Amino acid sequence: MPTVRALRSVLVVSALAAGLVAVPATAHAEIPVFCNEASLVTAINVANAAGGDTLALAPFCTYTLTGAHGSASDGPVGLPPIATPITMAGLGTTIARAASAPAFRILEVEGDANVPGTSGQLNLIAVTIRGGNAVSPYPGGGIANRGGVLSLTSSSVTGNSAVAGGGIYTDNGAVTLTASSVTGNTATNSGGGIYKNSGAVNLLASDVSGNTPDNCAPSGSVPGCAG
Repeated sequence: MPTVRALRSVLVVSALAAGLVAVPATAHAEIPVFCNEASLVTAINVANAAGGDTLALAPFCTYTLTGAHGSASDGPVGLPPIATPITMAGLGTTIARAASAPAFRILEVEGDANVPGTSGQLNLIAVTIRGGNAVSPYPGGGIANRGGVLSLTSSSVTGNSAVAGGGIYTDNGAVTLTASSVTGNTATNSGGGIYKNSGAVNLLASDVSGNTPDNCAPSGSVPGCAG
């Protein structure tokens, strides 16, 4: 029976082979992340300071965020904004906002086009992002991609909300979903699943459905996504 490490290695290698995982310019050992909020926050801060790294998230763990640990011009963020190439490799792993927590999105990726001096590239592998709620009137309840690169492999974004891009919002960046899903998210305006302000969104064997009031916006902006 395959071990947890072996299963995670298969997912990481598959993502590398597909060209979906950005490799930091300087090689680092994987950072193991214990199954708690503080460990995940610390690991992201360490990875950003090191110029990028791979975080080995605890398998079958739910990282429950009880407060915002980052801030941006478009509202609070549950985790520190991603400003360098970072891979989060999980296995049945969830990152979720606590139901009783104040409103904040879960993740933000920052690139030089929107946030000068940053080079954020976030690769999520076998991770679920759940329960983010961007502070109105800001977009991107689950993940906001502001000029960076966002890749999801075997991952899901569900149960998030915002004024636009309840699941994912992207501007001046690139988003690629492979064997992933964006479902059950809500926007008060449009783009319940994904809102593309600018940049590119590519769906590869992925499902964007069951979002409210629509799946992708503006209409026709995401190839392969039914409104």
